[in-house]
Amino acid sequence: MGQGQQEKVATSLSGAVTEAVSASLAPVDAELERRYPGDPGTRQPVHTVYVPGDAFAADTVRAWGDRALAALDEHAPDAASFAAVLGLTDDLAEPVYDRVRAKLEREPVEDLRVDFEDGYGPRPDAEEDATAARAARLIAETYGNGTAAPYMGIRMKCMEAPVRDRGIRTLDIFLTGLMDAGGLPDGLLLTLPKVTYARQVTAMVRLLEEFEKARGLAPGRIGFEIQIETSQSILATDGTATVARMIQAAEGRATGLHYGTFDYSACLGVSAAYQASDHPAADHAKAIMQVAAAGTGVRLSDGSTNVLPVGPTENVHDAWRLHYGLTRRALARAYYQGWDMHPAHIPTRYAAVFAFYREGFEQAAARLSRYAGHASGDVMDEPATAKALSGYLLRGLDCGALTQTEVTRSSGLTRQELEGFARPRRGDLTVSGQ
Repeated sequence: MGQGQQEKVATSLSGAVTEAVSASLAPVDAELERRYPGDPGTRQPVHTVYVPGDAFAADTVRAWGDRALAALDEHAPDAASFAAVLGLTDDLAEPVYDRVRAKLEREPVEDLRVDFEDGYGPRPDAEEDATAARAARLIAETYGNGTAAPYMGIRMKCMEAPVRDRGIRTLDIFLTGLMDAGGLPDGLLLTLPKVTYARQVTAMVRLLEEFEKARGLAPGRIGFEIQIETSQSILATDGTATVARMIQAAEGRATGLHYGTFDYSACLGVSAAYQASDHPAADHAKAIMQVAAAGTGVRLSDGSTNVLPVGPTENVHDAWRLHYGLTRRALARAYYQGWDMHPAHIPTRYAAVFAFYREGFEQAAARLSRYAGHASGDVMDEPATAKALSGYLLRGLDCGALTQTEVTRSSGLTRQELEGFARPRRGDLTVSGQ
């Protein structure tokens, strides 16, 4: 057959067959859309800082930034010394160090949670009432004057019987205070800790529904994070993955799954000396969380290290190396967020994040550029890979590791075009690959 000659096309199935198959799968299509809406497309903070309720102040965000800068000045006053501690390559030393300092000056904390749980502990009711009201007032003020972190909120006490009423009251006082101060901020995040049963998640949903009705808010306005800190939150007594049930029980309100390093490790009997986010038990739990959350729009956060960068310079450097290594390990495993327990953790949080994106962005941009232009190369990428590449570049942009100018220069793509690859329509990921 000569080139350009039209090929004869024949089929054996009638249109009615295709229509019948489509009709039979319509409920599945609807369920896929409902259960797996994909990433929400909003910015995800690279960390969460927890501050006890009584320690939170109007200047906490700036104070953490100043303390982090002071730690750098004392223990790594220039790019070369910081790079030597962390093992950064020469080409990364200056760009990472400069960006870390700039970040600490401009936006030292991306997400802050005022803690009313373990970091706050049991207090007289009148004291916790006042602290919750104060937290609402201060957060509203910081959003009003432009000094807030991009994301802020509280971690309440859990839904277990001994503290349930107290947790609910604190949540009510806090949300009511925000409403009375002008409304809920766009960056509001709430954390429900120590969840063991999906019904506790359902109870949280009902509480938020009632609050929305009481204050005239749109249904579904308030979401929350689920903290995974118990063995029961990973595996139910019947052998099923409890965390997957929790996501569904949240009825679309779950915004994140946060791994609790030390409570979870202790629950499994791991001795204190070995409780860490890279323990095999932690890897197992986080792998289950990751599979359960994939495609649902629920984001993941790693836990923290309790080794603080304090004391003599040698001790600080050891703690920095540990924190940097754990953060890089989490990033490679697609855990793009984690907890930070001390202001001196922040320099290595940002150093790890910035190095992760800067060392790979040119290759990622070039691959995405070839894909977008249908150019040939030594790697044959598919839509799913293009989604991963663009997501990588967008995360680098959001945290400040990359600039739009350098990403566009390397990829030829605007942010809008990157977002198009990062969030394709359902079905597009299988058009040209498997």
